[in-house]
Amino acid sequence: MPTYSNLDQLAAFASLRHLARKAPDLSNPATLTAERLRTYQAHGAGFDLLYGCQRLDETILDSLQELADQGRAVEQFMAMKQGAVMNRIKGWPSEERQVLHTACRDVFSPTPHAPEASGQARAELEKLAAFLKELASESLTNTQGEPFTDLLQIGIGGSDLGPRALYHALAAHGKKGRRIHFISNVDPDDGLAVLRHVDLSRTLVNVVSKSGSTLETLTNAELVRAAYTQAGLDPSRHFVAVTGQGSPMDDPQKYLRSFYMYDYIGGRYSATSMVGGVMLGFGLGYDNFEEILRGAVAMDQAAEERDIRKNVPLLLALLGIWNHNFLGHETLAVLPYSQALLRFPAHLQQCDMESNGKSCNRLGEPLGYQTGPIVWGEPGTNGQHAFYQLIHQGTTIIPVEFIGFRRNQYGGDIIIKGSSSQEKLTANLLAQSLALAAGQKETNPNRLFSGNRPNAILMAEQLTPYSMGALLALYEAKIVFQGFLWNINSFDQEGVQLGKTLANRLLAHMTAIKSDNSYDGSSSDPLGWALLQASGLLPK
Repeated sequence: MPTYSNLDQLAAFASLRHLARKAPDLSNPATLTAERLRTYQAHGAGFDLLYGCQRLDETILDSLQELADQGRAVEQFMAMKQGAVMNRIKGWPSEERQVLHTACRDVFSPTPHAPEASGQARAELEKLAAFLKELASESLTNTQGEPFTDLLQIGIGGSDLGPRALYHALAAHGKKGRRIHFISNVDPDDGLAVLRHVDLSRTLVNVVSKSGSTLETLTNAELVRAAYTQAGLDPSRHFVAVTGQGSPMDDPQKYLRSFYMYDYIGGRYSATSMVGGVMLGFGLGYDNFEEILRGAVAMDQAAEERDIRKNVPLLLALLGIWNHNFLGHETLAVLPYSQALLRFPAHLQQCDMESNGKSCNRLGEPLGYQTGPIVWGEPGTNGQHAFYQLIHQGTTIIPVEFIGFRRNQYGGDIIIKGSSSQEKLTANLLAQSLALAAGQKETNPNRLFSGNRPNAILMAEQLTPYSMGALLALYEAKIVFQGFLWNINSFDQEGVQLGKTLANRLLAHMTAIKSDNSYDGSSSDPLGWALLQASGLLPK
């Protein structure tokens, strides 16, 4: 892997720091003009990025272009798509893997960027299509000859958050008579609550674990497997695996089918692989899953553009760096004005914060600047009656990315006081954007809005499988572009591993004391043992 420069070593960094001292004031009517709002737009794969309410001008945009060029952002993105080993820390033990989630959807071109990986993706898609055809034709049924109506997905992290967000986003496109359920938390109440509402005899269980040994997932799978056994059902006639080829879960004696995921696909980037594909294919139909892939690959292609004014993911990444590293804003709110995107901010929290929550560069050296922001969000307009007060008048400035659609999914609506519900929804979105930027002058200090609060709008025609795929890929590309420019490894998650290691140590104490009342772990693990005692989790 070539050696890349830190963000603060790029020549454009110094000029941007200088420009940040006199960044445009959006509350000044001479800055926030109608012409500005018409001019500052970018377009790609069906999405319009409206960024006139960001604190920038042409000089700043030119410097951001220089930053992207000097940091070789698009060059690195292309290297990733072509199979370079990007998941590594040079000179230190690390995962040493390719990063090829883009190959999962690069299956429509005769000349894919990573032919071997795309070939493997096509093979899994063919297996999935055949499996779904068996279910549809009822050549694959339960032991009573009844068709399967439900699917229960068991996974955690990227095996849950992304697929769950996509399913909820596209439930309007669901197949009639099919229902999807999720179990992710190792909290037994999560699993038991779901099991109370499903007919096990007509439910498939999709267990997702690349290694085949993820403790939380296997624990939940055994909980569900026990429920099948107690109901007099054979789990092997209901369970499906999405796992690494040859893993402990790749076992035809325990699973109806095994679909494969590969080491070059990280969990938080895996929604367009079989991790999401099996569940989405069952719940939405194969054709709709393929549309998700088509939208994603269209955005992947749009992200190859070197001109930041024509590359929506890259421009959004640079706006984030401008706000975070130069204007000093630590958090980012992603606010979708679509109830169907209820779970999308949670997916972005993992995808962004697990990717870019790093403090050393790709040589293992400590960094002297901020990396990933705190990401959070909730759908509008509910959020307007919750936390928007702080966004508008609080002492912390929170940049916002709004997401909206011109048409609703189901088509039905009602006119009240001259406008439809969808018109009210989009009007509220646009109003929030203007209010944050322009503010409001008022002699009453309680009604004074300072404005000058940066935000951008992502707008598309309608939330469909295609646009959802494009939106997913847009944020994936944005996140990796930022990681490339921060010169960090966006594809490992050592912070997660540390927590697992310590949890296993505590579990070992809990297990030992069950078989030996005299067991005392205070000498081998004084902190862990003391915390177990303080928490009341040891026998008295």
